[in-house]
Amino acid sequence: MVEIWAGLVQATKLIIDLDTELLAIVFLSLKVSIAAVITAALIGIPLGAFLGMRPPVSVRWLEKLINTLMGLPPVVAGLVIYLLLSNKGPLGPMELLFTPMAMITAQTVLAIPIITGLTLVAVRDKHKEIKDTAVTLGASQQMVIWTIIREAKRAIMAAVVAGFGRVVAEVGAVMMVGGNIQGNTRVMTTAIVLETRKGNFQFALGLGIILLIIAFIINSLLYRIQGEVRNN
Repeated sequence: MVEIWAGLVQATKLIIDLDTELLAIVFLSLKVSIAAVITAALIGIPLGAFLGMRPPVSVRWLEKLINTLMGLPPVVAGLVIYLLLSNKGPLGPMELLFTPMAMITAQTVLAIPIITGLTLVAVRDKHKEIKDTAVTLGASQQMVIWTIIREAKRAIMAAVVAGFGRVVAEVGAVMMVGGNIQGNTRVMTTAIVLETRKGNFQFALGLGIILLIIAFIINSLLYRIQGEVRNN
């Protein structure tokens, strides 16, 4: 217990002193995860909206696939991306393996099903409520689609936040395709694993505290958005 307390004290000092190595790892983590979530949102939101407006029976199997992929083990996603980007893989000539772009790709693959699935549910719920009324009032198909998406925007935002929460704490996939290279592909989760193995508990705890703070902010934002959705 004494060692844990001493580690927390040292970790807090590292954060207060704005340790340069620690900050570099945090900033890279946020850059990779934000880029991945933006990419996933650009794919997942339109796809989820399209599927949500289709009759459920016509997209049943695709919906089951998306729900299955929402629980995709990160190491499986990492393995697939690794094989695609390796020297013998179809994307090997691009030399993306062990780069931040490979990590963004892996996190994007993990985030897309979550954003797509939650957007699908949000749009489907609003679609039932709004379509008949909008058509009765003479709205065009484009206006109906826009109205549904606008009414579901808070739930869609919650989907994006949930996607970010999924990838920012991910370790398996990014370690496989990023290589945990210092100054290049080392992010918070992979650094925590490495520093713990080295016995550098103070630095690992410092990163862990920051990761917990980020997770708390994400969850607080998610609860606030979900509360606004329920109130409306």
